[in-house]
Amino acid sequence: MSSPDVNSPAAVHDWVFDAIGTRWTVTTPTPLPGAVVDEVRVEIDRIDVAWSRFRDDSTVAEMSRTAGSYPIAESDQPLVDWYRRLYRLTRGAVTPLVGQTLADAGYDPDYTLRPAARVSAVPAWDEVIAGHDAALELRRPALLDVGAAGKGFAADRVAEIVARATDDFVVDAGGDMVVSPRTRPLRVALEHPMDPTKAIGVVALDGGAVCASASNRRVWADWHHIVDPRTASPAWEVLATWVIAPSAMEADGLATALFFTPAAFLRGDFGHHAEGFHHVTIRRNGSVEHTAVPGLELFL
Repeated sequence: MSSPDVNSPAAVHDWVFDAIGTRWTVTTPTPLPGAVVDEVRVEIDRIDVAWSRFRDDSTVAEMSRTAGSYPIAESDQPLVDWYRRLYRLTRGAVTPLVGQTLADAGYDPDYTLRPAARVSAVPAWDEVIAGHDAALELRRPALLDVGAAGKGFAADRVAEIVARATDDFVVDAGGDMVVSPRTRPLRVALEHPMDPTKAIGVVALDGGAVCASASNRRVWADWHHIVDPRTASPAWEVLATWVIAPSAMEADGLATALFFTPAAFLRGDFGHHAEGFHHVTIRRNGSVEHTAVPGLELFL
């Protein structure tokens, strides 16, 4: 839901590939070395094998079948810690324990998109997770879903690898972007949530990440993929959000959190700048809320 603005200088080299259910574009001045390309592919596959609820051989799939202790890779600990923080900030609205609810609603590995007669309630964190430091300690089997921050986390991991080869890059994971530090800001278009051929505005990034979330992207029956675990039903008030933060993991998670929790409350927990973090929020009633986003131009 974000993309480099068409008025930006033409990219020198785009590496385009599909992974974890989305289209990736890694933009660099010259093609990346083969070893870096291989490292990126291996890391994305590792993340998928660990955290995907859409493949039967993943660690998450095993967690859904068997309680116990599951080691967390050192590189993945920030993702788990971030989820615990989001759970606290949103009073349980953003939680990795929403997986079974989404599957029951029809957003399952087979993409049946047919809600079950009974949709499971989302359990509380402490009911299921006894510990999350170096290992996830599950009191009972549970189907996790890290979709609220997982793609951003993967984008950050790819950016870390690419940054070892070049200091000039853009990693675009299906519209969630990580931009290397630069003196000339990159203009990024904010995709219109109702028409992907249009933009609702642009922002200017001199580094960091921008991520978006929209409630009309994956829609079926009376459902979409952003579920309020407190009601086991879709969140309807907010239509789309964009967040700018130092990391894509943060921006991705906060873009989801804004569907449930007032921005003013969330921003108070962050110190990236005077406003905590930057965001644009569009509600279904047409109202727009935003901070003083650098270079923001809205076309609404």
